[in-house]
Amino acid sequence: MKHRIVVLGAGYAGAYAAGNLARRLSPADTEITVVNAEPDFVQRLRLHQYAAGQEIEAPKLADVFEGTGARLRLGRVTAVDPERRVVAVADADGDAGELGYDTLVYALGSRVADHGVPGVAEHAFDVTGRPSAQRLREHLDGLESRAGQGGGRSVLVVGDGLTGIETATEVAESRPGLSVTLVARGELGARLSAGARDHLRRACGRLGITVLEHTVVEAVEATRVRCADGTVLVSDATVWTAGFAVSPVAAAGGLEVTPDGRIVVDGTMRSVSHPDVYAAGDAAYAIGDNGLPLPMSCASAGYTGMRATDAILGRLTGRSTGSTSLAYLGNHISLGRRDGILQMVDGKGTAKPKYLGGRKAARIKAGILRMSLWTTSHPTFGIPKRQHRLVATALIPAEQAGRVAGH
Repeated sequence: MKHRIVVLGAGYAGAYAAGNLARRLSPADTEITVVNAEPDFVQRLRLHQYAAGQEIEAPKLADVFEGTGARLRLGRVTAVDPERRVVAVADADGDAGELGYDTLVYALGSRVADHGVPGVAEHAFDVTGRPSAQRLREHLDGLESRAGQGGGRSVLVVGDGLTGIETATEVAESRPGLSVTLVARGELGARLSAGARDHLRRACGRLGITVLEHTVVEAVEATRVRCADGTVLVSDATVWTAGFAVSPVAAAGGLEVTPDGRIVVDGTMRSVSHPDVYAAGDAAYAIGDNGLPLPMSCASAGYTGMRATDAILGRLTGRSTGSTSLAYLGNHISLGRRDGILQMVDGKGTAKPKYLGGRKAARIKAGILRMSLWTTSHPTFGIPKRQHRLVATALIPAEQAGRVAGH
């Protein structure tokens, strides 16, 4: 009987893990299934560009995994039962089914977090998924059309994290006919060095972005937002970028999770409560090499995806596979297409005094995104002529292995 590996999510972490497991494990011993809600690979780090009106490449997952031996199952994960080792999946047409697994890679990523603020779900836009970015794109198209006729044209971006900064600057540059306001809960770019903060402020000024600092939004309405200090801000499009949340599926299934729902893992990305489950990307609560939790980011998805892949390969084949570092080195921030900030951090995650800004930083960020897309969408590149076979214990069915362990 083949060892069944099921990978939930085909974002940066999941697609990498599935592709590399398929490359390195013998298909004679393993059966790999990838579950994803959408048929395309979504470059989440570029969804703010897509919403701003640019065309972003989205390779078909069927093409990505062609030739790997991995099977693609399109559907939404509705439940995980780690005791029975099954995953419940609902297809687009509503049909439901279950997938059994021996090893599970949980990489469902994250979505927008409303933090309980009234009106966010009903009235705000976000760029955490392609459908939501598409909805914002179409809305901005309409605003531009009405702006030429004297209609509404105000865009309010709530949240001054990396997503908020990149969204505000991208929209302002790509759609100069719209008026963009960035709402910051504290000081703009507070986690950046002093020089990088100044660079960010100059970029916002150059792009005509109004920045409101130390402003807390307490409610979102159809055409305005209400702030904690009583201020009312008119908005024809409110874009919510004030944090991320993970799916409740892991917590509902009984996996050990943090209060915000992320799966608690050990140094190999293995669930501390269920050893047949590995987590990677935003859904994993992983401690980095500096002793601090890794932030939700593409870089973290890459590191945790590689660490999980190496650990699974080592466990199933009995081979030493090394260990990928879990380093948090810094942030690459795009400020439109021709400007950016590269901010490195020290061992405690604090911004170093020096930074790189301008066109060179923008080119570096663009290069990183191109590399991430290429490596993710070409899992068969360099496929070894001899793939690894599994050790005998990995081929014992999960339920039988449980009985053997318990005698």
